[in-house]
Order: sequence, then C-alpha cells, then structure tokens
Amino acid sequence: MLYCSGSLGIDPRTGAFVAGDVVDRTVQSLRNLKQVLIAGGSDLSKVVKVTIFVSSMAHYAKVNEGYAKVFGAYDVKPCRTCVGVASLPLDAEVEFELVATIWVIVVYEVEPCAKGWPKGHSV
Repeated sequence: MLYCSGSLGIDPRTGAFVAGDVVDRTVQSLRNLKQVLIAGGSDLSKVVKVTIFVSSMAHYAKVNEGYAKVFGAYDVKPCRTCVGVASLPLDAEVEFELVATIWVIVVYEVEPCAKGWPKGHSV
C-alpha cells in the first residue's frame, strides 16, 4: 500500500495556488498526487481510499466536479470521505490524501505436484 499525505492545489513550478476556483485547485491537487503515486510505483487507477478535507461544505459540489474530471478517466471508484474542517494549510479550500495499492506480479517456476500443476505456473 502507498499512503499519500495531504496535497493542496499548488503548482509545483511556482509554489503558488493555481488560478481559478475550487475545481481548478481540486484538479491540481490530484495531479500532484498522481505524480507521487507514479514515483511510488502506483497510479490513480489503483487508488482505494480518498480523504477530502474542505474548508466549507459549500465547496462540495465544485470538489466533486474536479474529482470527476480526474477520476473519470479511470475505471475506478475509490472509497472516499469528505470532511469539513475549520481551516486548511495556507488557507486552502480543499486538501486530498490517498491510499493506493502497489501491484507486484510475481511469476516463478514451481515443480509439478500431485495435483498436476504445470511447471511455470504463475502466481
């Protein structure tokens, strides 16, 4: 499992929030986490849990819009929780954290056994 801590809608090139509204910052936050997932050997298609923190539940519809823009490209519907909080770092409106699997396929040769498994059986 790969655990990714909170990400804000900050452009890593400028260190500032991306221009626009909560939708744009939601998309940027998830793009940032996508890069973390890739670096860790995973990707957005392997996300199993999303926690969303919003500074106001009034942002919920806009967050959903941005979330759909990103996750709509994948055949995945991770479990998610949205939590309204009093404030977020740098006065952000939205922050995401993710949990994803890291798929490792192991293929090895096994000797045939009484059940007749063939040599080269994949596990």
